[in-house]
Amino acid sequence: MTAVADRLTRVDICSLHDLTPELGVAALVGVEQVALFRLADDRVFAVSNVCPFSGAAVMARGITGSRGDVPTIASPVYKQVFSLADGRCLDSVDKVPVPGRGPDLAVYAVSVDDGRVTIDLTAPA
Repeated sequence: MTAVADRLTRVDICSLHDLTPELGVAALVGVEQVALFRLADDRVFAVSNVCPFSGAAVMARGITGSRGDVPTIASPVYKQVFSLADGRCLDSVDKVPVPGRGPDLAVYAVSVDDGRVTIDLTAPA
């Protein structure tokens, strides 16, 4: 996937229809590795693609789910569960993050306008 900057912080990523519901896709946005998820209800979330517990860029390969009304992503490495809405680690599976990282994922504000998915790298979701 190719991302094209249309303003200083807003980046056009792809068409909504390029994203398969309930599956993630990775995008390199500037120097940031971002994992995008389109849910079955067409909501789109963007979080860091780097797992804070393994340090691997694998979050786009995680398993989507939910905890009550909170959409989640489970890391494919150690199975930590994170909120897609705010990036909070909901279940650390008794692991600690790699040195220099906190337990939560960075989140990015996403908008879908005229069928195009854009991310704001400076605005928290």
